[in-house]
Amino acid sequence: MSALTSPSPEQPGIAAAVAAAPHEPLIIAFLCNWCTYTGADLAGTSRIQYPPNVRVVRVMCSGAVDPLYILRPLLEGADGVLIGGCHSGDCHYVSGNYKARRRVAVVQSYLAQLGLEPERVWFRFISASEGRLFAETVTTMTETLARLGPNPLAREWTA
Repeated sequence: MSALTSPSPEQPGIAAAVAAAPHEPLIIAFLCNWCTYTGADLAGTSRIQYPPNVRVVRVMCSGAVDPLYILRPLLEGADGVLIGGCHSGDCHYVSGNYKARRRVAVVQSYLAQLGLEPERVWFRFISASEGRLFAETVTTMTETLARLGPNPLAREWTA
């Protein structure tokens, strides 16, 4: 048998290697098509470096993000959720960004009642021209989530 099919006592298995590796947070980001998604695209085309921990879901408006869209990734193992919307007064759908901001505040209060850190859910106003701000936001959120550690709620549901 080869060393690949039969691990020796000196070679830990994949599960042990994953357990020994430092935790890398997973962020699910719901980004407004008109502003924040375009800002993320600008960060990429400008080659601005930021952690690869974010998975982007493009929505037409941040106001379309239902609270269940925020909770489900957390229940399925994501460490944090980022909602990005247009700046105040710039929403293409008039007040969608305000609705999203209020929803995030409500979800954060629910998370606190469940014993989960509200810092796992962020709302940020990021315009199409703010690629650097998007990169800084993802970097800061990744550092914050790494400090908080793995999502304890996910372990309870997936165990």
